[in-house]
Amino acid sequence: MSVHISPDNCIACTTCVVHCPVADATPNFLGPRMIGPAYERFRLLGLNEDPSLHYCSNCKNCDITCPHGVPVSSLNMMARADQCQKTPPGLRDWILGHGELMAKWLHLIPAGLKNFGMLNPFTRQVLHKLGIHKRAPLPAFAGRNFRHLARQVKQPDTGRSVVFYPGCYVDVYDPQTGLDMIWAMNRAGYKVIVPQDLVCCGLPMVANGFWQHARSNAEHNLRSLAQWRDQGLPVVTGCPSCALMFRVDLPEYFPDLGEKYGACRLEDAQDFLLACADSGELDLAPAASGKNQPDMKIMYHAPCHLRAQGNGLPSLELLRRLPGVSVSNAHAGCCGISGSYGFKTEKYEIAQRVGSTLFSTIRESGATLTASECGTCRVQIEHGSGTSCQHPVSILRSRLEHSDVKKA
Repeated sequence: MSVHISPDNCIACTTCVVHCPVADATPNFLGPRMIGPAYERFRLLGLNEDPSLHYCSNCKNCDITCPHGVPVSSLNMMARADQCQKTPPGLRDWILGHGELMAKWLHLIPAGLKNFGMLNPFTRQVLHKLGIHKRAPLPAFAGRNFRHLARQVKQPDTGRSVVFYPGCYVDVYDPQTGLDMIWAMNRAGYKVIVPQDLVCCGLPMVANGFWQHARSNAEHNLRSLAQWRDQGLPVVTGCPSCALMFRVDLPEYFPDLGEKYGACRLEDAQDFLLACADSGELDLAPAASGKNQPDMKIMYHAPCHLRAQGNGLPSLELLRRLPGVSVSNAHAGCCGISGSYGFKTEKYEIAQRVGSTLFSTIRESGATLTASECGTCRVQIEHGSGTSCQHPVSILRSRLEHSDVKKA
């Protein structure tokens, strides 16, 4: 790596250690302060890497809590990049880091056959030996990807447009959330543009050690999105990790790309919709009383990568404005999955321990449904708590559509 972040702002206060979910769940990880700023000084001297580096999940809780703004997680990810240049990652990490590419390779195979091939007990045993835990909640492929389905949606020509970056999870595994996003934006008076040439933001590649692949994706996306930015169109995403990658990580990891193409910050789609509700463009209570459907009790989980952006909890506010909805903030820490971290054989149990407080909070709440913006958080929550979890915008659509039908 040619980019280095100075560790000298760290005052060794251990605040990051106290808030690190992984350090609390396993003694195998020395903690963010030791592996991040403290060990960075040894790296600059050319000493060998500490073996516990790979236990960092890149959840960003250390960054959130550092009183001096030290990007501890970025120090760790850059150190991992250097380590992986010397010792390339294995097949397991390649698979977990390139889910979108694998989906493209397998697109001609029917989804049912793909899912049987990936999720049947025999294959899961093989994957377990490869390093993907046999009980890990791997998501199933959708029948058709979101970008294909988005082309078929008939949208009103409102004279206003918004560009939507779906991210890999929505595009490959959960296209319905993307369709719900289009519905919500249309309702607010915006036509949704879904560029067909965008690729993975690169976060899975960074987390699994494929730095150059992440850089290639970043350059492709920045070049593509620049045309929409230069037209003055808002570019939004419903995925907190994608937004964080564009807002924070890419400028830190690849500053030269920002100089070449200019910054392109993805806005939080839920924040965008909340602003539409505040301005009156998006009506969140179309039914007279909101009593045409059963009341709903929801437990909301804020993904770590959303909290790391520091722009509040817009989805929580959106849900609280819906008629007949009672929503509580779980405020129970990380779910443990951290992208693909919790899928790995040696980290599955750690991820379950990290998420145990959240799981018990959900189970004990009596909530009929949970909500979270992050796709893999939703998978982990369903796996760990046994409670259905949906994207907040999907819940918004289901409540408003139902009210509209009743009102009509």
